[in-house]
Amino acid sequence: MVKITDVARHAGVAPSTVSYALSGKRPISAATRRRVEEAIRVLGYRPHPGAWGTGGRRSNVLALVAPLRDGALTSAVAECALSVTTAARRLDHDVLLVLREEGGHGEDGHGEDGHGVDGLRRVADGAAADALIVMDARTRDARTPLLLRSLGRPAVLIGSSAEPAGLTCVDLDFGAAGELCVEHLAGLGHRVVALVGASPEVYLRGTGEAQRVVRGFTAAADRHGLSSAVLPCPSSAAAARAVAERLLRERPALSGVVVHNEAVVEPLIDAFEALGLRVPADVSVVALRPSGPATDARQPVTSVDAPAAELGARAVDLLARKLNGTPVPETTLLPPRLTPRTTTSPRTPA
Repeated sequence: MVKITDVARHAGVAPSTVSYALSGKRPISAATRRRVEEAIRVLGYRPHPGAWGTGGRRSNVLALVAPLRDGALTSAVAECALSVTTAARRLDHDVLLVLREEGGHGEDGHGEDGHGVDGLRRVADGAAADALIVMDARTRDARTPLLLRSLGRPAVLIGSSAEPAGLTCVDLDFGAAGELCVEHLAGLGHRVVALVGASPEVYLRGTGEAQRVVRGFTAAADRHGLSSAVLPCPSSAAAARAVAERLLRERPALSGVVVHNEAVVEPLIDAFEALGLRVPADVSVVALRPSGPATDARQPVTSVDAPAAELGARAVDLLARKLNGTPVPETTLLPPRLTPRTTTSPRTPA
């Protein structure tokens, strides 16, 4: 099957130029249009029946590119996908869900499908979609150049980019989230606090979300004059026990902990209790975590949850505005909200 990228290569132009020639959405020179039309004729290219057509016809379909981990949707991905679908239906759009296999790719967007780029090309070449929402965007993402230059249709990324120029991103303000967790503990009288973060390799990759949480946590701790520490923690119960032991050995007055690693929240609480500390009487714990049922744990955890449903709805709103030619900001950061539960309490005087 001849693809739009084949036409672009034959005509010596970008795929986006071919899309503009077909849709009339942007003006192109007469000479360029002739080259595109000649390439279409020679190659026998047939636009997908639902794709943008001459005169700007639309399919009223949005493609949602979502990550697939361990063969199943995570609750946060499922919640976001449902929100996107609901918001799109209110605008009389359908949603095409494209699941991208997660093969242990890193911060640069590498994965089993060739850096995540091939999947986007398949969507652009063969899917009846006017525009794309790409979940799980990375700080440095191999898909970004394709979204910027080649697809020829609007896109919104759920996540943040180190270089947002030309992109449209929506994300939680993770820096403010880190600050909010510290503000909560400081307001309860805690003076020695720690951030238990993700695995060390997450920080070594330069993951933007994790780095922003550290900056927010540290800035708020310094502003309140708190003694603070930051410790990465692999996602295992044994690692959580080791981190708890190290924290209590190095900071015996520790009374407040922020956890930015969903997998070790309960193991860390178990480790503190096994070491003779009561949560929250002796140590308060705040989690910064994906959205989901916060009360499923043995002890309901005070938390700042990433608002998956709100992110999905906001992404659709931004995309609708782009499709209508309305300017939108490059980056939209949603303010964090903290929900107090049973794992935090005022510091008990020594």
